[in-house]
Amino acid sequence: MLDYAALSALAAVVREGSFERAAQVLHVTPSAVSQRIRALEERIGCALVVRAQPCTATETGRRLCQHVDRVRLLEQDLQGTLPGLASAGDARVTVPVAVNADSLATWFAPAVAAFAAEAPVLLALSVDDQDHTAEWLRSGAVLAAVTGTGRAAAGCSSRPLGAMRYVAAASPAFVARHFANGVGAGSLSRAPSLVFNSKDDLQARWVRRLCHRDVDLPQHTVPSTQAFVTAALAGMGWGMQPLALITTHLRDGALVELVPDTPLDLPLFWQHARAASSVLAGLGRAVSAAAARSLLQP
Repeated sequence: MLDYAALSALAAVVREGSFERAAQVLHVTPSAVSQRIRALEERIGCALVVRAQPCTATETGRRLCQHVDRVRLLEQDLQGTLPGLASAGDARVTVPVAVNADSLATWFAPAVAAFAAEAPVLLALSVDDQDHTAEWLRSGAVLAAVTGTGRAAAGCSSRPLGAMRYVAAASPAFVARHFANGVGAGSLSRAPSLVFNSKDDLQARWVRRLCHRDVDLPQHTVPSTQAFVTAALAGMGWGMQPLALITTHLRDGALVELVPDTPLDLPLFWQHARAASSVLAGLGRAVSAAAARSLLQP
């Protein structure tokens, strides 16, 4: 039988990033947290935490964190049908979810905010590129994710949400300065582009489709969805902007498309652990409903 007090300590250390912050959350001393995890490591027979700044889970540690998250969801369901089991106070279960930044900044946040206002949950949202959020599921770091791939991770289910539309846009002054003679491989190789981070390949995808070959793009890195729009408005560079965020700017002429009618549609999927949990199912319904209203549907 696993020691669930020790598992809770492990999950808290991984989520909070340190023994000290985990101790604060659990209302115990850092020494108590350390002792619980050490005892669990001795029981399992391997290290569960990489003691660094921040602390991270080993592969086995991640699997145990996912296990304890699922157990908490099942306990929440049981308390709903057997109120006598409920603990004192407003008990909420933490649900870790990974999502790409552009979805979080547009359609996803309102959906989960409405869900969290009604459900007994605390959402722990992690942000990563849509082509990498599935790795969070595979590692056990989260129980659900918005991903760019429909292929379900092991132990997970997947369903399509729709597609997010992006357009290549920049300020009129930037376009006049860098693309006076048209948009092509030559001008794109000289004009500064914007990327969210090293994982962001949307600009490269659009250029490859337009030019039918790869082009080495000069890049500014702007790791913020809102700042990404602001940088384009200020004439810092061109980038693939979520249409939902810049429709007003396109309408009033503050931004213009580099090449009209050449959108890039990015399919998105909802993947979640196959846990028989009404909380996880309810979250999935809320996400799917919001996606149906906001994303392009087949």
